[in-house]
Amino acid sequence: MSFTELEREYLDEQRLGRLATVGPKGDPQNNPVGFVYNAETGTIDIRGHDLPKTRKYRNVRGNDQVAFVVDDLVSVRPWRVRGIEIRGRAETTVLETAQGGHDIIRIHPRTIFSWGLDPTAGRMTKRVVG
Repeated sequence: MSFTELEREYLDEQRLGRLATVGPKGDPQNNPVGFVYNAETGTIDIRGHDLPKTRKYRNVRGNDQVAFVVDDLVSVRPWRVRGIEIRGRAETTVLETAQGGHDIIRIHPRTIFSWGLDPTAGRMTKRVVG
């Protein structure tokens, strides 16, 4: 399994993240996106309206390297942030459901950074998976 139990719980609580892709000329693009953690595949699945028509979808088809960040601000006093950055390979695919097929971007984690999720960890943690 790619994610720790604390990371999976955090991802299940959140609905919005930011997907960074690389364009054909090497230009970065970063977009807010809705997502779900797919426990069956250990991936992050991103859906969206007319997804195949978007720049991020085209970018992933041309360059599969992505970064995905989910974070939030727990409190200001004291300052407490938490989050996860997932770097890895993405693919465009079709997710078959009872309602039919849905185009998605599926992120396969390679490196996971997390902060503020595990009170015993202290600082940001990093690990390479898969």
